[in-house]
Amino acid sequence: MKRTWTSHATALALALGPLAWPGAGASEPVTLTHVHGLSYSADGSRLMVPSHHGLAVYAAGQWSKAPGPAHDFMGFSGTRTALYSSGHPAAGSGLKNPFGLIKSKDGGKSWLQLGLEGESDFHTMATSYGTNAVYVVNPHPNSRMSAQGIYFTLDDGRTWQRAQGRGLAGQLHGLAVHPSDPATVAAATDQGLFVSKDSGTTYRAVVSGKRVLSAAFALDGKDLWWSGFDGRPTLSVLALQQPDASSRLANLPALGEDAVSYFAQNPARPNDMAIATFRKSVFISQDGGRNWVLIADEGTTAGNPAVAQERR
Repeated sequence: MKRTWTSHATALALALGPLAWPGAGASEPVTLTHVHGLSYSADGSRLMVPSHHGLAVYAAGQWSKAPGPAHDFMGFSGTRTALYSSGHPAAGSGLKNPFGLIKSKDGGKSWLQLGLEGESDFHTMATSYGTNAVYVVNPHPNSRMSAQGIYFTLDDGRTWQRAQGRGLAGQLHGLAVHPSDPATVAAATDQGLFVSKDSGTTYRAVVSGKRVLSAAFALDGKDLWWSGFDGRPTLSVLALQQPDASSRLANLPALGEDAVSYFAQNPARPNDMAIATFRKSVFISQDGGRNWVLIADEGTTAGNPAVAQERR
C-alpha cells in the first residue's frame, strides 16, 4: 500500500472526545484521535500530548485528562519555563478565535495571550528549550507579519522578524530550534533536512534526497533527531559536532507503514524519550531509544484497555 504523508501544518491534530474539565482523572478513558505535539514537563514527571479539547497526560504509568481549559491546541511546544501554543479557544471561553500565540507558565492550567488573537493560527511552531525563542510558519499576512513564511520572536511575540529562508527547498513538514542558540534552527522538508545558523536567513542541507517528516534537537544541543519514510519508517540521529555531520540510524519499534511525527526528550532523565506517530501511537524509552514500550496504540491508550507492550 502506498503511504501518502501530509505536513504537520495540515494534518496533525489530537482530540480526546468529550471531556469534563477540571476533575478528569486516570480512571476516565483517554482516546487519542489525532496528535498535535509532544512534550515532557520541566520536572520530567509528565508527558503531555495536546489536543482539540485540552491536554492528555501520561504520568506514573497512567493516562489522564489534565485540568485546565479544553482548548484546541495547535503548534504545541515546551521549554524549560513555559508551554507555547496556538489554536482555538474552548467553547464558552469568550476568547477570540484563533489564538495567535499563547503561553502557559503553570503546566497548561492557565494561558496568557501574547498577541495576534483573532488573526492567526500557527499549526507549525517550534521553541528553543533554554531561551524561549519561538519560530512559527505563518499561513497568511497579519498585523505583525507582512507575508506568508517563517517568522520568529525572542520577546514573547512583542516583535517578530521574518526568516528569509534562502537555500530552503521543498514542502515544509516541521521546524526545530536549538536549545541554547536561538539562531540555530532546523527545517524538515520533503527534499531533506536543512539547518540555519543565522535565524533562518540562510540554510544548508545536512541531509539531501530524503523525505524528512520531523526534526528535534537533543536537549544538550549535540544531536539532531529526524524521522523519515523511504519505503519504511526511519529515525536517525545527526551528530552536529562531527566534521561531516553524519547521521546514524536509531532503533525503532515495528511501525509498518506508520512513521514518527514527534520526538520528545525528558529534561530530568535524558535517556527517557518519547515518540508519537502519524497513526496516533505513542512509545516511550528509558534507555536512549534502544527499546520502546507502547503506551498508546493507534489512539487507544494504556488502560483503555491496557496496551502497554514492548515493540523492538
